[in-house]
Amino acid sequence: MKILTLHFPFRFLIPVAVFLNCQLAMAGHDSVMDRIQTADQPFDNMQVESAYQLPVKTVLVKEPYQGGVFRVLARKDAISRYRCSVCHTRKPPQARDGAIIAHGDIRINHGQGENELACIECHDRLDRDFLVDMEGKKIDFDHSYQLCGQCHFRPKRDWLGGAHGKRVTYWAGERVVMNCTSCHNPHSPAFKTKMPETYSLPLDE
Repeated sequence: MKILTLHFPFRFLIPVAVFLNCQLAMAGHDSVMDRIQTADQPFDNMQVESAYQLPVKTVLVKEPYQGGVFRVLARKDAISRYRCSVCHTRKPPQARDGAIIAHGDIRINHGQGENELACIECHDRLDRDFLVDMEGKKIDFDHSYQLCGQCHFRPKRDWLGGAHGKRVTYWAGERVVMNCTSCHNPHSPAFKTKMPETYSLPLDE
């Protein structure tokens, strides 16, 4: 007894499936085009259910960016001694060697030779709760990228465009990136030189 088999090319099934899908879409009102045309609001990436919500504080970046506004991790929440004005008041210091006690762990290695930076070149001389740029303009600690970018303008340009630094959220959520000081120690920003690491298993295993 022979069993009859039909050899029907599968490539003919694709146009048929597309045709039937179009017919169903025209008959009903739940097609993709219908939903797009009846939408009363533009797409909002924060409405995506899978968008990752950060548990840490962020602030809006005060810089123009071709992709629209985005956020950066707040800096002040990560500074254990902020606010600086608690100790840096207009009164003369009462403690002996107060600077060593409070900031003895800081080693400034920013700039080379005659261009090595001093504290007051970045910190406001009178209001220590703010940074200051070369023109004397106050900069909030949360927006320290504005201070870094006045010298490191190329890395800042790459940071704005997404080629430098790290994004914290997923692609579906609002763009949130790390601040300069999230990775670089502001007093000693250069990373230590080290040999490349390998993740290969030893030969004897």
